[in-house]
Amino acid sequence: MDERSHRKDLIGVVISRTGNKTIKVAYAYKAPHPMYKKEMKRRTILHAHDEVNECQCGDKVELMETRPLSRLKRWRVVRVVSKSPQLVESKKA
Repeated sequence: MDERSHRKDLIGVVISRTGNKTIKVAYAYKAPHPMYKKEMKRRTILHAHDEVNECQCGDKVELMETRPLSRLKRWRVVRVVSKSPQLVESKKA
């Protein structure tokens, strides 16, 4: 059995590159309002480790939970799911 199979993983969008090998990822989800039960959009900002500095703003990335790497970083990039549409269009032109 894989040792790391119990770790959380999620998909989010890169909103910022903050320093070397660090990105900020927005994880969007829906949660019901406690009283009215209406579905509300929520988001969480996560700091993640990008070992090869391959992520750009707007990229959709898959993250995996890991040990604490710094004061805020608790996630690392597993793979880039899709590149930012703006970057793909600018490379074609």
